[in-house]
Amino acid sequence: MAVQQNRVTRSRRNMRRAHDALVAANPNECPNCGELKRPHHVCPSCGYYNDREVVAQTGDIELEDDAA
Repeated sequence: MAVQQNRVTRSRRNMRRAHDALVAANPNECPNCGELKRPHHVCPSCGYYNDREVVAQTGDIELEDDAA
């Protein structure tokens, strides 16, 4: 069983945890649709990345009756 060698003071413990805080997201505006999106990620609302469509949205795809 692990036993600590020396007591860690509250000050030293809190100084170690100083970099563990969560930071807020930095959303950018999508140049295609204007919605907020994460930088360097595909836009979840329109599926565009870097001015080209990389993910087709479900409304844009025509499904056959027997495929569904």
